[in-house]
Amino acid sequence: MPINTYHRFLTWVGIVGAATTFVGATLAEPPPGAAPATVPVLAPVATLASATASADALPLDDLRTFAEVYERIKDDYVEGVKDKILLESAIRGMLSGLDPHSSYLDKDEYREIQVGTTGEFGGLGIEVGIDDGFVKVISPIDDTPAQRAGLQAGDLITHIDDKPVKGLALNEAVNLMRGKPGTEIRLTIMRGTEGRPLEVKVLREIIHVASVKSRTLEPGFGYVRLTHFQARTTEDMRTAIEALKKENNREIKGLILDLRNNPGGVLNAAVGVSDAFITDGLIMYTQGRQPDSKLQFKAGPDDVLGGAPLVVLVNGGSASASEIVAGALQDHKRALIMGTQTFGKGSVQTIVPIDDTTALKLTTARYYTPSGRSIQAQGIAPDVVLERGEFKPNQEPEVGPVKESDLRRHLDAPPPAGDAKSGDDKKTLATEDFQLGEALNVLKGLTILGRAKGDGSAH
Repeated sequence: MPINTYHRFLTWVGIVGAATTFVGATLAEPPPGAAPATVPVLAPVATLASATASADALPLDDLRTFAEVYERIKDDYVEGVKDKILLESAIRGMLSGLDPHSSYLDKDEYREIQVGTTGEFGGLGIEVGIDDGFVKVISPIDDTPAQRAGLQAGDLITHIDDKPVKGLALNEAVNLMRGKPGTEIRLTIMRGTEGRPLEVKVLREIIHVASVKSRTLEPGFGYVRLTHFQARTTEDMRTAIEALKKENNREIKGLILDLRNNPGGVLNAAVGVSDAFITDGLIMYTQGRQPDSKLQFKAGPDDVLGGAPLVVLVNGGSASASEIVAGALQDHKRALIMGTQTFGKGSVQTIVPIDDTTALKLTTARYYTPSGRSIQAQGIAPDVVLERGEFKPNQEPEVGPVKESDLRRHLDAPPPAGDAKSGDDKKTLATEDFQLGEALNVLKGLTILGRAKGDGSAH
């Protein structure tokens, strides 16, 4: 390889080193393909001198091999390739070889990550990542085309409109799934419970994500669902709980916090949601190689439920920020975690701008629960394992035992006192969402237990 090409390559490395000396705010990044965390705040943290010093320590033999491959492609590839394309591909390759969450952000991707916390974007309403070369569904977002089409967490997308996705970069697959609202897309998926591929048709639309939903399940028992962690999630959740208190004469006997299929989002929102129920101590911390990647978050003195029992529902689609909340509440013994093992996304991504239009998304730290448990690749194990199921009421036999009501001239039952609909509501809840119905039963048991102890707590 010509010496001048090698020297030109080393010069290019030095330029890149100098260009990446600005770092953004540390983010709690969701699973691959999920909505991004926050707009980065630029702050200079290094100098050209430090970049040059690091270049002196570069492995020259390996760089020489790289430069030789680069030159061979330039000279012998069947078609001419621009330097910009080759160098950008090299950067993408370096980052993709690290972990599933580190990546290069081009102009469009960088702009998207800067506006990703607004709660509005176009597409199918599906959080995705890469698994063995296929696009894996992390979770469908509530009230979106993906959920209505029946997509489930864990589904593997093998084809998009008959085009194989094997070997495509995640951003390439995502771009194929995007399109004009109102247009249809066909996805071929593999599902663990099915023995053959399934074809799902989804109609694209503008996605508006409301991160907090709430309702009263039964008098005194509230339900709050968090679909995503956005900048306003903590504030919206507190507002929703206040509304539930007003509906129930200022008394909340217990609350179910539903984090199923919540792929994560903004770190500060996860900390704020945890802080709403914890009155003291550590919520979570991060650890990395650089000093500014070591962070601790502690709880304030208030509890929005006043110590009332709390049940948290999780599943394999609960990731990142959801796992922070579940882990913190579990370690503090503030809530009973029910459901299935969570996703296990416990790493922190930092946005590192290269220039005004491009950036790196680089994994810089790991999350830890207050007790020091790492979430990464392990997830949060529920206190009570509750698999997905289906509730089917027993059917009455055609010929059953004789009852009082079957006797001639029997006395009629007196009219029921109070609200007679609670039994029907419970049956309906168990039928429409088995896990939620079981969680409500457990929550009632915790309330009775707390009442027997005389403190009303869930401990």
